[in-house]
Amino acid sequence: MISQELNDMITRIGPDTQAGEVLRHYWQPAALCDEITDNLPVAVNLLGERLALTEAEGTLCLATRHCPEDAPAAHFPPASEIQLDPNGPTYPVREIGGIIFAYMGPGDAPDLPGFDCFRAPDSHVFAFKGLWNCNWLQALEIGIDPAHASFLHRFLEDEDPENSYGKQFRDKAAHTNMPMTQVLREYPRPVIEVEETGYGLKITALRHMANALTHVRVTNQIFPEAICIPMSREMTITQWHVPVDDENCYWYTIFTSFGDPVDKDLMRAQRLQEHRLPDYAPLKNRENDYHFDPEEQAKLTYTGMGMDINVHDQWAVEGMGAIQDRTQEHLGRSDVAIIRYRRMLRKAIADLEAGRPDALPMQADLSALVGPLSNDAIAETQDWQAASHSTDLARRAACPWDASI
Repeated sequence: MISQELNDMITRIGPDTQAGEVLRHYWQPAALCDEITDNLPVAVNLLGERLALTEAEGTLCLATRHCPEDAPAAHFPPASEIQLDPNGPTYPVREIGGIIFAYMGPGDAPDLPGFDCFRAPDSHVFAFKGLWNCNWLQALEIGIDPAHASFLHRFLEDEDPENSYGKQFRDKAAHTNMPMTQVLREYPRPVIEVEETGYGLKITALRHMANALTHVRVTNQIFPEAICIPMSREMTITQWHVPVDDENCYWYTIFTSFGDPVDKDLMRAQRLQEHRLPDYAPLKNRENDYHFDPEEQAKLTYTGMGMDINVHDQWAVEGMGAIQDRTQEHLGRSDVAIIRYRRMLRKAIADLEAGRPDALPMQADLSALVGPLSNDAIAETQDWQAASHSTDLARRAACPWDASI
């Protein structure tokens, strides 16, 4: 457990807050490219500021807009009602991977690292987002807890992965015929190793199996509020947990394929079945009990809330309240990545207060930051490290775009 003062320090993200200052030193997803039409400006709510995408001298940028003080986080007025504030700050933006990123910090904007999601061609990436009614930090922390997948995302029946395009955990574990859902279900207590890297944290979950085999799942925390995790043998997910304000956030995801081009129309249609426009709020939510079905819970899923794992995560993080009360929590062995991440965030806050912005992750030389490795592998227990690495290299070698590292 931590003090209320510390909980406030690491969760609040307004312009004059400590964590907010850290986040403003990084490019932040502001909108999907799909949201930009010829009808500018487009309302954006980001880091506690009410903004709008517009054009200045023919260049897309993010400008301040006038907004009623009690306007909700998901309030997005049409272009005809948006009034720009000529005295407010204006921020640079750039389009990459299907997302419009904004830099809201001091000085010149940093470069973006050479991650796979930024290197892949447009044909091999797809971006989407969803609104959650909770603080950004608890949304991030569920993504760096490898153990939760064996419980929160437990499927009691295994479906044919060929019928599961674009669905996480609906694949077969590498080099076996065992569905990932079965691996997670039968081996629910992984040994978790965490390593600090130039981009954040490399998180390795080891599920020791029968016959001296180990399932190796490598995921990553990309500082300050993103994760990179395997979706299938061919696809990874890079997901940012972006504060709208202190009590609401968006997850922005870039799906990156190392194999065939992505079917954008299909992936978009799948996700629009679960979200409404224009705010991308999920149709399953607290007001309708996330469509909880006790019969499904008895036979098919741990939560009884359908097959979309985003709904499972949404229920879990929104159920903690708008801002999780960490003064009452009791972290355990499986929370090692969460503990290490909070230390990184507190150190970043201290470095900024001491006038050392270059000490923050990914603020200096980015040339060596590629990947990151993010995959599933089955290996002999004594050789799991080499097997995980070779699986990643083999996927990259067969990739139709330059994924070399």
